[in-house]
Parts: sequence; C-alpha cells; structure tokens
Amino acid sequence: MDVLAYLIPISLILGGLGLLFFIFTVRTNQYDDPEGNAQRILNGDWDDHPKP
Repeated sequence: MDVLAYLIPISLILGGLGLLFFIFTVRTNQYDDPEGNAQRILNGDWDDHPKP
C-alpha cells in the first residue's frame, strides 16, 4: 500500500503534463488542417520520380 503513495502523485503529474502539452499544441494551431495531406496526396502537381 505504500507504493500507492508514490504512484498516485506520479500519475497525476504525468497526466497534467500530457494535458498541458495538448493545450500547447491546440493553441499553436497544429490541428488546423487535418484533411490537407489527404487532399495533397491526390493532387497531380507533385513529381513522383524526383531527379537524382
């Protein structure tokens, strides 16, 4: 039972860090264009065989 005294605060700290990281990524607009890559891959403007 003494292990719980260590595990509960560690899990709360890690969960809080994950939440802070998620909020940071949302505020820096990293999720603005989730469909952009799906549309770009279908576009024929890109060269499939680059020059060496």
